[in-house]
Amino acid sequence: MNEQIARGTRHDPAFANIGKGRLDQSLEKELGPKTGKALGKLGLRTVEDLLRHYPRRYGDRGRLTALAELRTGEHVTVIARVAGNDLRAMRNRSGAILTVRITDGTEELTLTFFGKHRGSLEYHERRLRPGATGMFTGTVSLYRGARQLTHPDYDTFDDLDDEFEAVQKVDWPIPIYPASSAIASWRIGKAVQTLMATIEASDVPEALPAAYRKEHRLPDVLTALRRVHEPHSPEDWRGAHKRFRHEEAFVLQTALAQRRAVSLAEATTARPPRAGGVRDAFDARLPFELTAGQQEVAAVLERELATSVPMMRLLQGEVGSGKTVVAVRGMLQVVDAGGQAALLAPTEVLAQQHYRSITDLLGPLAEAGMLGGAEHATRVVLLTGSMSAAARRKALALAASGAAGIVIGTHALLSEIVQIPDLGLVVVDEQHRFGVEQRDALRAKGRTTPHLLVMTATPIPRTVAMTSFGDLETSTLRELPAGRAGITTTIVPANKPHWVGRTWERVREEIDSGGRAYVVCPRITAGEDAGAAEDGFSDDVTAELFGLEDERAPRRPLASVEEVSALLRETPALDGVAIGQMHGQLPTEAKDAAMADFASGRTPVLVSTTVIEVGVDVPEATVMVILDADRFGLSQLHQLRGRIGRGTRPGLCLAVTAADPATPTGERLLAFAATTDGFELAETDLRLRREGDVLGASQSGRSSSLRLLRVLTDAPIIEAARSAARDLVARDPELTTEPGLAQMVAESIDEDAAAYLERT
Repeated sequence: MNEQIARGTRHDPAFANIGKGRLDQSLEKELGPKTGKALGKLGLRTVEDLLRHYPRRYGDRGRLTALAELRTGEHVTVIARVAGNDLRAMRNRSGAILTVRITDGTEELTLTFFGKHRGSLEYHERRLRPGATGMFTGTVSLYRGARQLTHPDYDTFDDLDDEFEAVQKVDWPIPIYPASSAIASWRIGKAVQTLMATIEASDVPEALPAAYRKEHRLPDVLTALRRVHEPHSPEDWRGAHKRFRHEEAFVLQTALAQRRAVSLAEATTARPPRAGGVRDAFDARLPFELTAGQQEVAAVLERELATSVPMMRLLQGEVGSGKTVVAVRGMLQVVDAGGQAALLAPTEVLAQQHYRSITDLLGPLAEAGMLGGAEHATRVVLLTGSMSAAARRKALALAASGAAGIVIGTHALLSEIVQIPDLGLVVVDEQHRFGVEQRDALRAKGRTTPHLLVMTATPIPRTVAMTSFGDLETSTLRELPAGRAGITTTIVPANKPHWVGRTWERVREEIDSGGRAYVVCPRITAGEDAGAAEDGFSDDVTAELFGLEDERAPRRPLASVEEVSALLRETPALDGVAIGQMHGQLPTEAKDAAMADFASGRTPVLVSTTVIEVGVDVPEATVMVILDADRFGLSQLHQLRGRIGRGTRPGLCLAVTAADPATPTGERLLAFAATTDGFELAETDLRLRREGDVLGASQSGRSSSLRLLRVLTDAPIIEAARSAARDLVARDPELTTEPGLAQMVAESIDEDAAAYLERT
């Protein structure tokens, strides 16, 4: 493969700087400044943007929109029939008002138009006569309890220019586009038709190989564009959708297959197991038996580390399923083979937790060269940005000399001054917190390409794993270690003082019986704005959370660590209980002290932000109170809940919320309370969220390239595309036989999108 895709120079092995010709032209140039600027407000700036702006749905002139389903504040496009109109002078000021009642046959919606005089509204009155049918677009508002659209844009179906248009409007489906107040759906449609009339096959790259299209009975790209924007029947747009779902999957899988091919082609050092080494000694001192799942994954890692082909594996598992132990065994196999391993964690709290848990597991095996160290031992060092200069120098020296077999750290590991000369294995924990560049910056420290193990405690549906981690093989741990007593989850309505009061009584009962309690808040201080909060949300619920009157606890935006800590100290149920605090802005020493005090029981209640979301392991923690629980996603709620019930005593999670159970947010919380199965919750999460969000488009700041593909329901398409893409890349790594595909990959999977491909 050419040098452009060599290791370290690009993160997406695809052609770059390929011009798009006609597709690159600006919409202002093609359609005029007025239309171009209106489309620009929707993020559509080029010809390609507009051609790929597919209709949201398709209307049928014989089928009216169900008006009862419209929500206040929603920008809508509806198909309805005019039931009546009334044009009159305004009563209390000069001017005229036209009210038009439209109906779906059952419900009615009012259209309201204002004018300086009656004559200025007569045009609308003539077009919107009773019996006329059309499309109406605007934002739903309430006036005296009735829903209305004020000054809506509209298009009636009898505005016909010629016989052909009449036939078309009667018989063909109506494309209804994602629109805005700046430009209505049918105006977008007319702009698309203007472009489609001049687009030729040579203007649009064909991403799908001919053989693949034939096998799956898919139209070519230009035919599909015509059918999606100007369908003559429902079969037209359905066939076009199928084609574009295959295309989106194929482009993604090709990019990932190229990346995988580049990594697998790189030289690495085989790290076979060694009998009688540190790993065997580690196994012998483990105080528990590995689960069947752990043993199975451990065997896979052992085989792959022993080869000269770089291991590239994702290890996902339930919270508390024992991923760390499996990873440690892999790291010790590398140490036994004369190499070093590095573990990259996203936060200092998690890095320090890993350091403590791994050194505790190893005991004397982590004390090579030290008094009391075992005969077969290594050293484990921690490297974070907030360490003292002396501690940092010592850690750097141990890593650079090779004396430290295991190096644990945060982003500080990525610094150029960090040397790990015989790096044989990189373990990345909570991969979704890192970009590809960070992952590869650490791998580049090895003399040869290190093996890679990516871990996540956020369960990933299989299709998402294939799509967002498509260059990695996947292992899954579902089985929890024996002895776990389980967790019960209860939703606590914030507007019911008795329930809230009982929450703090339950916390006290757990503490009195030797337990610990986390209290999680969305932000650190009450005064910070939403953007400054660690989780960036806002609402007024703090007073209800404590059942206090306004004069005692004024309503403030969201629950904060500082305010909640103060209020808990005044709560009678917790009289005499020490309250600790934890959040990301604390100095490292303060974080360590807070966790130590909590673990020991000196401060049995820890009020924290989500900084304790992953990795923190205090077996005595039995209760988790999540304030403003509706402000967290399902995945984050599941991670937080996983901090309790890690010992032999059962856990209790109390999710406090002001959300109405009948709303989508309330439904999400009910789903959270109904199961502790992270994989089931991941499927639910995927159904509730946009595909692009699941794959990280919102985090990376770019629009999702998955417009039609649904990773939850399109598993057969994703699997077919993955298999075909890998076969193609194996035959033709640089895609010289498929220039259209190469162009699409280069356009879609650029440097900014690399992290998007690797996140969930």
